[in-house]
Amino acid sequence: MLHSYRPALLTSRLLGLAGFLALASCNQSAPTEQAATTSAATADSTQTAAPGAAPVGASFGKTTDGTEVQLYTLTNAHGLKVSITNYGGTITSLLVPDKDGQLGDIVLGFDNVSGYQSPEYLKSGPYFGALIGRYGNRIAKGKFTLDGKEYTLAKNNGENHLHGGKKGFDKVVWQAEPGTSADGQTLTLIYLSKDGEEGYPGNLNVTVVYTLTNDDALKIDYSATTDKATPVNLTNHAYFNLSGSKDVLGHQVTIPADRYNVVDAGLIPTGELRPVKGTPFDFTAPHTIGERIAQVPGGYDHNWLLNQTTGMHAAATVYEPTTGRTMAVTTTEPGLQFYTGNFLDGTLTGKGGTVYGKHAGFCMETQHFPDSPNQPKFPTTTLQPGQTLQSTTAYTFGVRK
Repeated sequence: MLHSYRPALLTSRLLGLAGFLALASCNQSAPTEQAATTSAATADSTQTAAPGAAPVGASFGKTTDGTEVQLYTLTNAHGLKVSITNYGGTITSLLVPDKDGQLGDIVLGFDNVSGYQSPEYLKSGPYFGALIGRYGNRIAKGKFTLDGKEYTLAKNNGENHLHGGKKGFDKVVWQAEPGTSADGQTLTLIYLSKDGEEGYPGNLNVTVVYTLTNDDALKIDYSATTDKATPVNLTNHAYFNLSGSKDVLGHQVTIPADRYNVVDAGLIPTGELRPVKGTPFDFTAPHTIGERIAQVPGGYDHNWLLNQTTGMHAAATVYEPTTGRTMAVTTTEPGLQFYTGNFLDGTLTGKGGTVYGKHAGFCMETQHFPDSPNQPKFPTTTLQPGQTLQSTTAYTFGVRK
């Protein structure tokens, strides 16, 4: 797995965490191997290659500028399937079994690229399943200073910059290369973010590899290089719903993190790293999402400081009691943005005519911290020329009987 930074970048990124991060781990059971049916029209409508062969692409429609985009469906030895389009590197469906062996689609999304470009979608900006960059999360007031120069970014979230700007990595067409590896079928996505794009310095070459492994994980490997110093914070914005019900409030969540970033009204970190103990942010033991969400103004949309930050480490586990589905999140990143779909309001209708209302899905965005370019005490997100950013996150699925 690609899960390490070159030493100079790793050391500088993790320096601000020393002294309060401790080891944590989680266990996950494996999915059952049973004949299964699928409820996802998206996956059914694409050509699916047998495990061992490279994924096959199919048309996913045309963008508003007339560009044809593709949808690739990866399948593993147990019949799990994930469909990903090269528009925004977006995960459009993910089929995993429940405790009875029946496959179900556990992510929010649309059946065609037009759904990701509708006026309603662009207005609400949920970023369903998309790759996020250059900078996942928020940068205060759309500004940062690097090497003595101030850079101005788009303000697309009130007075702040969010998820790479008005046209971030979620809205570009990536070069796609389907393939295979020892772990399973792969989809490699490549994009050159040019110097000055959305206000960021440097030509940033980004490669993202999705792998659907034969041990039932969706693994995402990120890498990037630049010719000028630039902040980089890459993640994926999939919305999960392991039950298929209208909301995720009954899902049980565990996050091995003793502290979280306190934020202001604009969801910008104040700089305080507050202990979770005794607060509704304490998920060191399992709690349902809905149990204490009313105590959090607006709902959960915060970054947790993971207890462990070296190697591939635990970020979260989720259990959905009615289906028995489980999900374990592991990562090389130091933070986890746990978001509970607070801004979904029923204006979007997705796959199968499903209306996405408040709390219809939750996100587990592995990342560096919000507003790090303006927070010198946080681990740095600056990528320098000559360095290679390498980061891995895996979502591993199972069942609990």
